[in-house]
Amino acid sequence: MNKAFFINGGAGRVLCSMPGLEKYAKTHDDFVIVSEAWTELYMTNKTLRDHVYMGWQKDLLRDQLLDKEIISPEPYRLNAYFTQRANLIQAFDMLINDLGDDVPETGEINIDLSKEEQITGHNLVGEVKQVTGKDKVVVFQPFGQSVKNEGQFIYDTSGRSFEMTNTLDLLTELNKNYAIIVMTQLDIPSWQEMGIAMPKDMSLNQWMGVINAADYFLGCDSVGQHMAHAMKKPATVVIGATFPENISYPSNKKFTIIDVGEGKRKYQPIRITQDECADRNNEDLMVIDKDIIKKIIKSIKDKIGVSKTSSTSNTSNTSNTIPLKPLQPTKQFGSADNNFGFDSKKPIGKKKKPIDELLELETNKK
Repeated sequence: MNKAFFINGGAGRVLCSMPGLEKYAKTHDDFVIVSEAWTELYMTNKTLRDHVYMGWQKDLLRDQLLDKEIISPEPYRLNAYFTQRANLIQAFDMLINDLGDDVPETGEINIDLSKEEQITGHNLVGEVKQVTGKDKVVVFQPFGQSVKNEGQFIYDTSGRSFEMTNTLDLLTELNKNYAIIVMTQLDIPSWQEMGIAMPKDMSLNQWMGVINAADYFLGCDSVGQHMAHAMKKPATVVIGATFPENISYPSNKKFTIIDVGEGKRKYQPIRITQDECADRNNEDLMVIDKDIIKKIIKSIKDKIGVSKTSSTSNTSNTSNTIPLKPLQPTKQFGSADNNFGFDSKKPIGKKKKPIDELLELETNKK
């Protein structure tokens, strides 16, 4: 019987399901993927997009599911996953393709960004470089999906996100040598005075365009690191309550994984049972000290160096920084009315990227 795969949960799970589903597509034509969330991510995959349906689509049962076996692959319930023998990509692959106990190689996440998504990232990164005067851009995702915002407090009881105080410390240090784009919908205190960019109302596909155009990614256990892996970008991933073997890419040579929870955490059996003791044990594992912050900054410098145009003085003095207003992706980039408040018409950078050639081709057609 043909199959319908129901994929739910966070955006990282959607990305990690793609390699297994692509493998299945090599030997099966008549199958469907029911995306219960983050359907737009599947649109970036050439092989899978025609098989994808939204979970709330009208008459989905009648039109697509009556002749299908319903499969709900759940990596967190796979023994190889909760014993740290398989990561998310491998676990999905094992369940989708009935591999039994055989742990496969980690498949690639194949992403095909549209012209608009590439151009959005290219122009945003270019404008941030111009307004900051720094030629290297770091995308920083400090918070995961489980972060909460209550009153004056931004916190994560799951031990996956950076603490707010550490986030501010990291932004101060990063700001000395890099232009920074913060990947979050939460307002970070004093971000405008710090001269960093915090684009608002960005889709996940647009964020992939930004990460694709940036020089480096810094993040935690959340979707951004999966995007960086898919885009083959260098990254530093700081991990607390979860296991790198499960949720990240220790074998990726472009990744630096800083495991601050090693030897301290207890496995939280999400989607199997809810262990309050594990939550209480793990909730402070992402609290980091100055030595870890130095290690994070060094990992970035070791991979990409520092911006050529950065000042040697202490740029944490915010009196000389330019406040960047929230960028709305619907605005026309490079125009006088953009939300950065300046005119930027030429792409920044010496070496041409494929998107630069695309822009030239489009311009020459007119």
